[in-house]
Amino acid sequence: MKRVLMMAAALTLAAPVFAQNAAVVNGKAIPSSRVDQFVKLLTKQGQPDSPQLREQIREELINREIFLQEADKRGVAKQPEVQAEIDLTRQSVLIRGLFNDFLAKNPVSPQDIQAEYDRVKSAQGDKEYQARHILVESEAQAKDIISQLKKGAKFEDLAKQSKDPGSAANGGSLDWAPSSTYVKPFADALAALQKGQTTEAPVQTQFGWHVIRLDDVRPVQFPPLEQLRPQIEESLRQTKLRDFQTSLREKAKIQ
Repeated sequence: MKRVLMMAAALTLAAPVFAQNAAVVNGKAIPSSRVDQFVKLLTKQGQPDSPQLREQIREELINREIFLQEADKRGVAKQPEVQAEIDLTRQSVLIRGLFNDFLAKNPVSPQDIQAEYDRVKSAQGDKEYQARHILVESEAQAKDIISQLKKGAKFEDLAKQSKDPGSAANGGSLDWAPSSTYVKPFADALAALQKGQTTEAPVQTQFGWHVIRLDDVRPVQFPPLEQLRPQIEESLRQTKLRDFQTSLREKAKIQ
């Protein structure tokens, strides 16, 4: 009777330990926490947690353990090329951990997001323009186009000779855009035009010489903060991370 009680007690004590393991392969335990880690990773990628998923992960971990044990028997880890790859993988994991730790300790605040949203919105201006342009190589060509327009030539027809392939086939038409989208000389000329008006003189930019016509103007249709919040937050996170990387580089003694 005493022996039976001792065996029962031993089984009771062993049960929680066994429950902590997903499997035991040739005496080597695979902890259940490892399954949980894989589940967490996959659910972040959109897969739902389920008994079937956990069983698939368990089988994968068993296979990995079998293969790892065989690799150890054969001394694969001692091979120089394998050691080099392990070192590179270790570096990547540690660096990723460093960056994640930094971002966790230096989060983007709601105030940061609001300030960046306001900055971008202000930079866009309060108007956006629908314009056409004809881009040519020389000022003389641009002046000739302006002369032809004054004589009644159609802007859309003359635009076919434009160097800008994106708009030449479309009558020189550009998409709706705020003036901040364009280089400064183009933006300044555009903002000075009235609806339906064409530049009286050619406009020079680094791309060549432009003849510009303003077709329409409307208030900027800027997306609300909540729509842009994820993109702004990620952009600010990347900026913080770049600044962190730069500061580490500047502090390092490199010979």
